Amino acid sequence: MNRHYHIPVYRLLQYSLCVAMLLLCGSCYAQTDSTRSETDVVDIYRKLFRSRSHAAKPNKSTIAFLPAVGYNPSIGFQMGVNFTGGMYLGDKKTTNLSIGALGGYITTKGIVSFQFRHNVFTEGNRWNFQGNWQIAKIVTLDYGVGTGIDQPHDALIIYGIPTNYDSTVFPIQYRYIRFFEKAYKEVAPHFFIGAGASIDMRSNIKDKNLDSTHITPHYTYSTYEGFNTTHYNANGFLLNVQYNTRDQLNRPYHGTYADLGIRVNETFIGSSANAIQLLSEFREYIPLSHRNPSHVLAFWYWGNFLLSGKIPYLELPGTGSDMFNRSGRGYTIGRFKGKSFAYAESEYRFPISQNGFVGGVVFANVQSGTNNLNSGFLEYWEPAAGAGLRFLFNKNTRTNICIDYAVGRFGSNGFFLGLNEAF
Repeated sequence: MNRHYHIPVYRLLQYSLCVAMLLLCGSCYAQTDSTRSETDVVDIYRKLFRSRSHAAKPNKSTIAFLPAVGYNPSIGFQMGVNFTGGMYLGDKKTTNLSIGALGGYITTKGIVSFQFRHNVFTEGNRWNFQGNWQIAKIVTLDYGVGTGIDQPHDALIIYGIPTNYDSTVFPIQYRYIRFFEKAYKEVAPHFFIGAGASIDMRSNIKDKNLDSTHITPHYTYSTYEGFNTTHYNANGFLLNVQYNTRDQLNRPYHGTYADLGIRVNETFIGSSANAIQLLSEFREYIPLSHRNPSHVLAFWYWGNFLLSGKIPYLELPGTGSDMFNRSGRGYTIGRFKGKSFAYAESEYRFPISQNGFVGGVVFANVQSGTNNLNSGFLEYWEPAAGAGLRFLFNKNTRTNICIDYAVGRFGSNGFFLGLNEAF
């Protein structure tokens, strides 16, 4: 499970030492031959411990893991583990890499989450299955609706009603069950048509700052829109069209990905309200070097637009609402949200060590969401930018360990850890 983690200063020294050791290992074992063979964590382990095993052969599958460790004052210390796996279910020349991610974590304040996500291609790319299953007890840090809000939250107005609270953040605790599954059928080379369903159920919702004298953005929005303030569902059907020419999913060197879909929430399948949303995503990967494909310029756009109906507050699209919760580096998940939301990011990826073990990225992103009465969309943009290091975990599946640092507005900044690229 790839998530954003803000790390306190005392942990930065630990990560700095780890980074220094990894850089040293990468430089010590750099290859100088013309083939520029890559070195990953497994290769370095063998060399450091003088393993007698033969050189690793390209496997059809692999599993990588990364501890999920972090700290946040609202959730306490977080400990867990993330597993990712990759496998080719057919000939590599005609079949994309299938990937899956399984993660779980628990915090000192009783928050628990288990999540499984997958993107599977059958032989010859005839079928593509995408899924996201999760069960969790969550605390989210809410900052209200929209972008471009500079005033303090005691002046924040939702639907003309002031929240009248002197806090800058509104913690919300709830239980969450999600089942999201789509199946795509290839109808022409690189073109797919898909359908599926998304079941999102939230219960035991508790506004930590809500009391008899203060109201919160969640309470005001839910009351105004006619939702129960303690539980609601967003259950709907999905219909998508997709175009995909990426050479690989974990870390593409070239290709295009585009997906356009409609989500229809219906009360007859348990949704708390009817709604129609337009879902869109586009990614482009441009190779910058014929000699070294690790030089890549990448672009990402993600958008979710409410066409009609109503959606619950915690279902509003926003920062980190993409499938792997990787958008919006520089801000916490859910920092900005709206009935309609758009996000764009560009990133330059490049090698650092000669053997390909250490790489780097620089990136910048912007996001915009509707404000109180569905206004202000695309009028206000929230920017962020940063840089990061990449350590090659498995060269056969291009799995990277990613460590990024990003800075946004309103003093927002932090380290963001994960397996595989953000997009």
